[in-house]
Amino acid sequence: MSDLDTFTLLPLKLDPQTKALSTTPGQPSSRALDAELTTLNALHRALLGLDGSQTVPPAPLPVNPKRSANVTKLRESGNAEFRKGRYAEAVKFYTLGLQMALTRPAWEPSQLVREEVAQLYSNRAQAHMAVQGWPEGAADAECSVEAKRGGNAKAWWRRGRCLLEMGRLEEAAEWVGRGLEIEGEEKELVELLKEVEGRMRKERGEKV
Repeated sequence: MSDLDTFTLLPLKLDPQTKALSTTPGQPSSRALDAELTTLNALHRALLGLDGSQTVPPAPLPVNPKRSANVTKLRESGNAEFRKGRYAEAVKFYTLGLQMALTRPAWEPSQLVREEVAQLYSNRAQAHMAVQGWPEGAADAECSVEAKRGGNAKAWWRRGRCLLEMGRLEEAAEWVGRGLEIEGEEKELVELLKEVEGRMRKERGEKV
């Protein structure tokens, strides 16, 4: 039988004024019990001595505005480098933005994190694609969609394009088809699906 299977009634009494705990006179006690009670009573006295304003810590801010501003600044810096054709530098800024967004405290809204991450992954995918980094672009675009499935047509398109460029035609067709189910008849996705299906027919020797 373990200690969890037994119940022991301890010989304790509570002082009505000080609220201190002690063993009942005349009842058996132990050195270990006396030590526990001494520690507990000391903690009780320490808590009573605190200022009431210090007993409960203030609630954390729901969103840290400084972190939000930094994430936005890193994304915009990446965009600026992309426009200059400095794609490796753009990737660095997007990566730093992702690191900052993904390390937000757990109490901050998860939807905010998803929005930031989806945009940064999608932008980084575009930067990889600019230097024909198709595997990296496909992976980042997929991460973007995982963070935000709807209202993210660019990420759906970018992974589809990367799969097409890698010659993974069946995967590309399936992926773009799923994107159309989520995003509706998005023009770029419709055109990309036609291009993929045309390439598939060509490889099968069919007339396009």
